[in-house]
Amino acid sequence: MLSDRQRLILNAIIDNYIRSAEPVGSRTISKREDVGFSSATIRNEMSDLEELGYLEQPHTSAGRVPSTKGYRFYVDNLITPMSLNTDEVGNLKQVFADRIIHFEQVIEHTASILAQMTNYTAIAFGPEIFEHRLRSIQIIPLNERQAVAIIVTHTGRVENKPIDLPPGIHPGEIEKLTNILNTKLMDTPLSQLRHRLYEEVAAEMKQHVEQYQNMLQAIEGTMPAESSEKMFLRGTTKILDQPEFQDVDKVKDILQLFESNQQVHNLFHTGNSHGLQIRIGQENDVDAVKNCSIVTTSYYYNGKPVGTIGILGPTRMEYGKVISLLDYLAQGLSKILTNEFEK
Repeated sequence: MLSDRQRLILNAIIDNYIRSAEPVGSRTISKREDVGFSSATIRNEMSDLEELGYLEQPHTSAGRVPSTKGYRFYVDNLITPMSLNTDEVGNLKQVFADRIIHFEQVIEHTASILAQMTNYTAIAFGPEIFEHRLRSIQIIPLNERQAVAIIVTHTGRVENKPIDLPPGIHPGEIEKLTNILNTKLMDTPLSQLRHRLYEEVAAEMKQHVEQYQNMLQAIEGTMPAESSEKMFLRGTTKILDQPEFQDVDKVKDILQLFESNQQVHNLFHTGNSHGLQIRIGQENDVDAVKNCSIVTTSYYYNGKPVGTIGILGPTRMEYGKVISLLDYLAQGLSKILTNEFEK
């Protein structure tokens, strides 16, 4: 357990290193008004913090830099989200104020503004499902026991789904069912189809279709999956702007990783964790980003996490600012989804 003095000095060292990208010495820390200890006292505490694994010394004569353990203690115990200034809030509000028709465009704009305001690489995953509304559904019998459901969205997406028909169902009932589905479900977001199928369609099916329960289950199986995502990666070369990554050879693997959507997806999605997640340096499983930090958070629809926005940058990133930006944008995206699909 660190003493109050050690916590203060560790916080000051990390704050200085984030700003300067240079190893921090005891004399530099002693000049800070918020510390108030002599160079000798600070030097002794820095030695202890190094022994405890919170600091590292790149060279014998150099100052100290934070270790992964030091950053982890910092983000878990010392950091406070940074207050956004008026200009920053104005830029963020513009993401949601612009007349953007599709949610996909909001997601793309979110990634762009994150990269611009942090000078780090930004990513935004948008659930493709929210971009599609049902235009029509047709059920075409192939024989007495099988049919195909053709689902068309307003964007022109077409899906063909096989259906097992219950024994003895009359073609006239299939036609009635098709008419009911199109009347009740036209222009419904795909994310709400299952809910409306049981809440609104089932009662009318019961009146007109004898084997409505079996057909209801068959139709439910044709509903499009809700896990499809779109990914927007912005600022992929921002890492080159950071002093510790001036050597292109050091970031070659990172830039190559950005070329694979699947690798990027795996990098920002780990397990079933939601909400704010921070992975620092060696905590990352991918060797290419062992000198980077990844900060992600979720946005929600109906209390369910449906997408992720995040930042990849050096371990020396401005965590307080990044956390505040991600939180603001995640709340905005969640609000847009609620307003858009619960009108």
